[in-house]
Amino acid sequence: MKVTIPKEECIYSGNAACQGCSALLGMRYCLKALGEKTIIVVPAGCWTILSGAFPTTAFKIPMFHTAFETAASCASGVKSALRMQGKDDITVLAWAGDGGTVDIGIQALSGAAERNEDFIYICYDNEGYMNTGIQRSSATPYGAATTTTPPNMFKNTQKKNIAEIMAAHNIPYVATACISYPEDFIKKVQTAKSIKGTKFIHLLAPCPPGWKYASEKTIAMGRLAVTTGVFALYEVRDGKYTVKKIENRKPVNEYLNEQGRFKHLTKEHIALIQSDVDKRFENLLKKEQLS
Repeated sequence: MKVTIPKEECIYSGNAACQGCSALLGMRYCLKALGEKTIIVVPAGCWTILSGAFPTTAFKIPMFHTAFETAASCASGVKSALRMQGKDDITVLAWAGDGGTVDIGIQALSGAAERNEDFIYICYDNEGYMNTGIQRSSATPYGAATTTTPPNMFKNTQKKNIAEIMAAHNIPYVATACISYPEDFIKKVQTAKSIKGTKFIHLLAPCPPGWKYASEKTIAMGRLAVTTGVFALYEVRDGKYTVKKIENRKPVNEYLNEQGRFKHLTKEHIALIQSDVDKRFENLLKKEQLS
């Protein structure tokens, strides 16, 4: 099999990531795709820590550390400043977690998308506020226990579908990706780089301490999310859907049973999750047929 992952590295080996951290791996892949002519905007979140304490940094590229809610607005400003200087060959990347995207940062992101600002926004989704103690976010899936769900209880509402929310803004490019499929992710980042306007990528980033699994299982966990249909891989380019088909999809319990955050679920809960996964995947396939 031909390997298409670029050799270039834009991150130094020293960083503060947990063992098995997929947010670090995702950033490494992303910057391989974008190269050194990139400016990155990072709001509060795990990557606030991973990038290193001032004056040190894990990046070989310029980084703006900005407030929790301002990744998209800051990226808009950076791009405008570059445009005023005639620097059109530099990519601006906003890189934010699910809390900084689907919750706290969604207003700035929606505004930037409505204006079709020219930058790439990537949400690395570990399905909770992991940096501050595994609190629930609106990206936390149904059934997951967190430190802010009541004892012996779990989140009883569905995960917010941020990719479809962004697709509804009619921006040029929306995609989902998973760190366990690096070539797919890198290709999507390169596609986003080639397009003018607002580009959004929803990246699933499994988290060992937050999801409660052994750190060496990160890649396997991401693959299970995709092969069970829990996290579908697809693109929406100019309104046209392209969905990655999964032959012989695995049952969701193979994914749920590997994570301590779901250990309390009953057979009835799992059956409900399976039904929801099946419905959402079929709806995606219908959108592909109609687009």
